[in-house]
Amino acid sequence: MRLGQRTCVMGILNVTPDSFYDGGRHYKPEKALAHAFRMIEEGAGIIDIGGVSTRPGSQAVSQEEELRRVIPVIEELSRHTKVPISVDTYRAGVAEKALEAGAQIVNDISGLGDKDMARVAASSGAPIVIMHIKGKPHRMPKNPAYKNLLAEITLFLRRKVNEAIGAGVNESNIIIDPGIGFGKSPAQSFEVLHRLGELRSLGLPVMVGTSHKSFIKHALKPLDGSKTPDSTDVLYGTLATVALAIEKGAKIVRVHEVRESVQAAAVCDAVIRDKKWKASSKT
Repeated sequence: MRLGQRTCVMGILNVTPDSFYDGGRHYKPEKALAHAFRMIEEGAGIIDIGGVSTRPGSQAVSQEEELRRVIPVIEELSRHTKVPISVDTYRAGVAEKALEAGAQIVNDISGLGDKDMARVAASSGAPIVIMHIKGKPHRMPKNPAYKNLLAEITLFLRRKVNEAIGAGVNESNIIIDPGIGFGKSPAQSFEVLHRLGELRSLGLPVMVGTSHKSFIKHALKPLDGSKTPDSTDVLYGTLATVALAIEKGAKIVRVHEVRESVQAAAVCDAVIRDKKWKASSKT
């Protein structure tokens, strides 16, 4: 997958009735499509469509129900935009049908937990995001323990990348995601963000999804005894994590608020990746 010098902002489209962030506002296809087009107008470089909530306490749905939710939206959206569509799923059967319907990328939060996922990506030639997770999507540990957090994440991802390549996936089509918030405590999530640059040792593009994750509110506990914000009210905290991720080398940031994140990414790119200011500072 070709990624430019600038950060790619992936817009999240939850086609679920129980999303922790939007509460099912985009569950109906017509509302989902309207939101997708809005995110594209705001600068999204990828639209990531998911039909299963993975928030804590959420329930798994059948593959048939997941397909019923995502396929009509993917089919219709792909007819009207050239912006790449990603399917957020841990099921190879859903990924395969979604790619046939017009999706171009697979975003697998289970890190190839489905033994057929790598085969699907290989046979289609689609880029795939391989995410680290401790446990399974709907059965993550409440008190995750690691001996060496980044070493274990890196080892997991290296093994999964090798598994994908062994199944025929082109290495240039692999993106890695450390899985912030997935089987990680708030402190561990902050540590992953702080040490994100260590994943560069794998030599692959890094995607980071921190948008409205619950760990953010732990940094916002008020000193005056007022109410701590819930996870739907941490936009500015989210933007801080987006900026930090880009500074640490993330090439893709997965977000709910596209317009604000595009602005944050543009400023980060101007400081970190553009060379114009360096040249002008010498004059």
